[in-house]
Amino acid sequence: MPVSSPNRAAFPAMILANVVLALGPWMVRLADVGPIAAGFWRLALAVPFLMILAWFSPGKLRTRGALLAMIAVGGLFFAADLAAWHYGIHHTKLANATLFGNMSSLIFALYGFILLRRLPSGAQGFALALALVGAILLMGSSYELSPDHLEGDLFALLAGLFYTFYLIAVDRARREMAPMPVLALSTLAGTLPLFLFARIMGEAILPGDWTALFLLALSSQVIGQGLLVYAMGHLSPVIVGLGLLTQPVVSALVGWLAYDEHLSLADGAGALLISVALVLIRLPDRRKA
Repeated sequence: MPVSSPNRAAFPAMILANVVLALGPWMVRLADVGPIAAGFWRLALAVPFLMILAWFSPGKLRTRGALLAMIAVGGLFFAADLAAWHYGIHHTKLANATLFGNMSSLIFALYGFILLRRLPSGAQGFALALALVGAILLMGSSYELSPDHLEGDLFALLAGLFYTFYLIAVDRARREMAPMPVLALSTLAGTLPLFLFARIMGEAILPGDWTALFLLALSSQVIGQGLLVYAMGHLSPVIVGLGLLTQPVVSALVGWLAYDEHLSLADGAGALLISVALVLIRLPDRRKA
């Protein structure tokens, strides 16, 4: 049976989503507002675009109470993720923040096996092991959690935990609703909490220059999250989870080029192992197709 067109596009969409999302920490650093306020504007500026896309997306917008509650809870977890992650971005290297923030990838992959009620195959288990080793190597010398980066690393780890719960909520909602309505509603649900977090922390909220915030909203929330939520409707949590580990590779490159955060031989080896893991985790689906 030939693979359908949406399924064929899902894997490239997931990879492109993670490449775009990996540029987010750079935009957060460039924004002239507080880190949590940057998260608020990321969602608030994206809401009108996502609502328009949701209105014109195929399929009906379901209004079942339990489904809407699940999406709202996912939005709250996403708000908590952004608050913790954006704070961590300002207190550690870009590669550290992205890697720790995406440790949810391994947790989400394990959730996929629990959902399927089976153990990983030999190739999938090997891919998970390679991805874990690659993630550790990508940390390079910072893996030792230096005092300068400890606070940011811990907040990024906390963000990764929140992001896992967000992904689980979105994964379940995507079984009953099209991607754009799910993303639009979860984004709307997370906007007000982030605004309140920013006010409580006493951050500067109104920017002098909107450029970085508009780029953050369009790239990370509209394009990046849009492609990711679309892909989640066609790929297993195992593949999506490992795909998230492409983000530290891109962020490490951005950190090197923009902030002179040097890449070591271990960083290169880690990136290579993650790439191999992505190929291996994809092979069983290709054979099945």
